[in-house]
Amino acid sequence: MFRSYIALIHHPVMDRTGREVTSSVTSLDMHDLARAARTYGIRGTFVVHPSAVQRRFVAHVTGHFVSGAGRRAHPERGETLDMQLNVVPDLDGAIEAIEAREGEKPLLVGTSAREGDGATGYVEVGALLRGGARPGLILFGTSWGLTPEVMDQLDFRLPPLRGREVSGYNHLSVRAAAAVILDRLFGDREPSRAAAAESFEEGARP
Repeated sequence: MFRSYIALIHHPVMDRTGREVTSSVTSLDMHDLARAARTYGIRGTFVVHPSAVQRRFVAHVTGHFVSGAGRRAHPERGETLDMQLNVVPDLDGAIEAIEAREGEKPLLVGTSAREGDGATGYVEVGALLRGGARPGLILFGTSWGLTPEVMDQLDFRLPPLRGREVSGYNHLSVRAAAAVILDRLFGDREPSRAAAAESFEEGARP
């Protein structure tokens, strides 16, 4: 596994007007993010929410699969949630948990659907995180994204995801965006056509 973690931030995040808000937990997020994290070799998934009621909701939902009847029906899902999911009241709690495990604070990597100055490319950040010299924590904001306060704490900001700009539409769910970003940072890359052709030619030589 890589020395990297992800965190789903429910506070502080923004609403569509740019006002700071706290978003509600969505059960699909915790399942899908934990599964994506395990697939790409991420060590842990944090759900960050200041509300004790919402944290208990997460514990109730995951408990069904981790130790309840859902574990028998869906053993891999229960195993993944048990391995991956951590629920904390704030971002500092996630950072402290990683520091306790890794022996040093993680690099903070942020994502946003909005353009901004100072973004660092996926190739560079991916190489750094895969190298493992420092642990990493990749932040995903719910609602309309991370607040400027959180963005100012980042060590690296990733560029927005961009598809084929046919319609100008750019509003992926956090689950979809996280899967794409994890693949760009940690996924196996196919060789270029030139490299593949060269390898084929070398294999065909007597």
